[in-house]
Amino acid sequence: MAPARGPAAAFGRAVEAFTGRALGRHQAAVVRIGFGLVWLAYLLREWPNRRVLYGDHSPWSMDLARRLLADDGAFTVLPWFGGRLWFELVYHLAVLAALAVLLGWRTRASSVLFLVTVLSLQNRDVFLGDGGDNIVHLMAVYLVFTRCAEVWSLDARPASGREVPADRARTGWGGVVLWALLGAVLAVCQAGDFSGDSLTWSSPAFPYLGWAPLFWGLWAVAGLWWTLGRLRPEGEPRAVLDALANMVHNCAMLVIVTEVVLVYATAGWYKVQGSRWQDGTALYYPLHLDYFTPWPGLSGLLGSALLPVFLISYGTVILQVAFPFTLLNRRVKNVLLVVLMVEHLGIAVVLGLPVFSLAMVAADAVFLPTGALLWAAARLGRLRRRPAGSPAA
Repeated sequence: MAPARGPAAAFGRAVEAFTGRALGRHQAAVVRIGFGLVWLAYLLREWPNRRVLYGDHSPWSMDLARRLLADDGAFTVLPWFGGRLWFELVYHLAVLAALAVLLGWRTRASSVLFLVTVLSLQNRDVFLGDGGDNIVHLMAVYLVFTRCAEVWSLDARPASGREVPADRARTGWGGVVLWALLGAVLAVCQAGDFSGDSLTWSSPAFPYLGWAPLFWGLWAVAGLWWTLGRLRPEGEPRAVLDALANMVHNCAMLVIVTEVVLVYATAGWYKVQGSRWQDGTALYYPLHLDYFTPWPGLSGLLGSALLPVFLISYGTVILQVAFPFTLLNRRVKNVLLVVLMVEHLGIAVVLGLPVFSLAMVAADAVFLPTGALLWAAARLGRLRRRPAGSPAA
């Protein structure tokens, strides 16, 4: 029998794909790895300066932070106890959470800890950052709702070392212990007076929805997921829960895609309105500021060449404005995506903005074609398995 055709059939296939499988699994894994790596590298790079940036030596004192938090309702756990010991605990927990997300270990729990630590440190002092912190901030929220560990993660690799499908994922007791421990910690934080207004059922930013229902909801869903996987792995309740997880994942991936498109679209159209971008001299000025010249010789050489400055300034505007429209053509999109990634890497080297540049590269990875990702993974796998000293294939 020939497959049904027409709008109704196409709509049915779309609904089946939307609920039946997690779309963009490899792209989600690359985004997870990218942002875990970006945040981990940032925390390790700033480890000697951590107390000045977010701790007790910060010019933005804890009292000032509390006053700002009372107005905007941003979430952070650092003011709960104060003091250096609590700060050191949160900072090093952030390092461990970033490493766990990077490796894809217990990702349902580690992604939530990643979210908590990112928000806690960044909301401690909102005046730090170079733009990349905003991208990390948003992606930390979105990653919680994705199935980003189905491939290229420790969660997808049992003791045999072979990748397994999501419906055969481990249901060992180690996860139960971690789940119970995190539930106990959340209960203590919820009941304790030290959490203030940051862990409530409502907040100034969201009058009818605070952070407490989000964390308790994620905790409850994780427990239900394990229970059904243990008791009724083939039953209808588990199938319904799996379909809901696929839908949430697909919606989160759509939000990530939309977010990246909006970043480029708004950046491009705002540049169009700027006089320095209109006359092609926008790049000239940061190349002559000490703050953006980690390599003075390179910056001076590039800044003295007016034609490259003009072309790069105009090219940046054209690329950013055109990017949303290139999504209609796969080949053009792929070429433009490579150019944008190369441009961000150039910004990291020339202007000294590694966090911003690497965060944008990680966000751009959501548009990479699956074939290219599989090819790169296969090449890396062959390099890893090749004996030391053997010639390349």
